[in-house]
Amino acid sequence: MNWEMFYLICFVAGLMLSVVALLGGMGHLHFGGHVHVHIPHSVAGAAHGVSSAAQMKVPWWNGFSAMIFLCWFGASGYLLTKYGGFVAGVVLALAAVCGVAGGAIVFVFLTRVLLPHERELTADETAVVGAVGKVSAVIQTGGTGEIIYQQMGALRSAPARSEDGLPIPKQEEVFVVRYEKGIAYVRRWDESVR
Repeated sequence: MNWEMFYLICFVAGLMLSVVALLGGMGHLHFGGHVHVHIPHSVAGAAHGVSSAAQMKVPWWNGFSAMIFLCWFGASGYLLTKYGGFVAGVVLALAAVCGVAGGAIVFVFLTRVLLPHERELTADETAVVGAVGKVSAVIQTGGTGEIIYQQMGALRSAPARSEDGLPIPKQEEVFVVRYEKGIAYVRRWDESVR
């Protein structure tokens, strides 16, 4: 294997890992239910009333920075080897500088742009109990339908059953009285205001 092929392999590996990370949910990727890839951070201050964004710590050498380093290192090394008139040692040094620059750009973007807007949701913000919504799929007698409700500015849906077991037609406004095992137990809105 020559240097040109080495740099090309580094570039392709870095690019493919970046694509897998992007498609995998920006840091949360599950393989076979047992292996979990995650960007490390610390949220120890969140329990003490400090915003978790202020407490997040990302090591300068993290997964995204490493992938971008590999990609930029490989691309610049390949181009310098193929089209430059440099010796192998100079190409290696320049490729390493380019890789570090790419990793640094990603690190700065991650810590200055993305992480300051991150925070953990509270239980109150994600609670389904108390939500008011509409039936989107008819709830049959003793059966399960679906409701749609708004939460934190987003439209959400949940499987739903009538609390009293009676049918509820589509588009009926309902109120969630309890939420168990992924099922929202609802009652008609006009019954809940009585």
